[in-house]
Amino acid sequence: MNKALRLAILLIITGHFVNAQQRPQYTQYVFNNYLLNPALSGIENYTDVKAGYRSQWTGLDGAPVTSYLTANMPIGNGFLSDNAGTMPGGGGENPMSRSYMRDYTAAAPHHGIGITIVNDKAGPLTQTNIDATYAYHIGLSPKWNMSVGVSAGISDIGLNTTNIILENPNDKAITNGIANQLKPDLGAGIWIYTANFYIGASAQQLLKQNLYFSTNNSVTQSQTVPHFFFTSGLKLPISDDVSFMPSVMLKVINPVPVSYDITGKLAFRDRFWIGGSYRHDDSFSALAGLFINSLISVGYSYDITTSNLNTVSNGTHEIVIGILLNNRYKVTCPMRTF
Repeated sequence: MNKALRLAILLIITGHFVNAQQRPQYTQYVFNNYLLNPALSGIENYTDVKAGYRSQWTGLDGAPVTSYLTANMPIGNGFLSDNAGTMPGGGGENPMSRSYMRDYTAAAPHHGIGITIVNDKAGPLTQTNIDATYAYHIGLSPKWNMSVGVSAGISDIGLNTTNIILENPNDKAITNGIANQLKPDLGAGIWIYTANFYIGASAQQLLKQNLYFSTNNSVTQSQTVPHFFFTSGLKLPISDDVSFMPSVMLKVINPVPVSYDITGKLAFRDRFWIGGSYRHDDSFSALAGLFINSLISVGYSYDITTSNLNTVSNGTHEIVIGILLNNRYKVTCPMRTF
């Protein structure tokens, strides 16, 4: 790779912390909206654990690589019957069965808690966020719920100066480089949902933080900026066995231009799904997922880059593995986060 291209890639990567997107992007956000919105903490009636890995622009040295682990669960009485994980008495029908859309009733007020751990590496920059989340769910009507949530934790941002080769080795921007910086992290969100519709808004990185990668105070600092996400989706039954689920995500990060994702997927008997996605001025994607049983699920996506990076990139791979713990009703897919 020639020096000009290396410089261009470095500028793209370091732009994460100067004036561009500073948090990872996900093609399979529809498989785990909890990553973007803490209001989904405890939305299902089991402990929802997911692990994901995303390799962006494969084949390009220093391209972003993201890995994460999330877990959330409901707590409190009256979630479905008695408490969030209790089976109904008297041998009644599973209230979370495939027919639940016909007889759907809003969940009783309850709490949700969780944790997210996200590691994002882009060239010499590494960011790790560890956040605890909390949400409270209430019924707005017999069939509508609303939840509000918050997340709080720490962000560890590091610069590996050994991976940077500059014409001037004494560049003031990284002289006596600061290896790691710990910063507080805060987010919030709201989620309104029913059996076949959801709409939500969330914000990450609400606390603006100054970042220095040098002990030389004369060097201009970087600053973190808030990230805002607006999402909505529908579940449209085509037949007893097939459902179509379109969704959209709008991403607002000042001063970057507004970006959006449009996704559509077909689910078959709540056991597997296929779909496609478009990210504005960035990529087209193919997605597929399988709910192996009431314990394990897996999702995969492949992005075809449409920007100029497609000449040096082999696309983007993303895989997500889900585990449904304490799944008393033995559901084989999410019922409230379709």
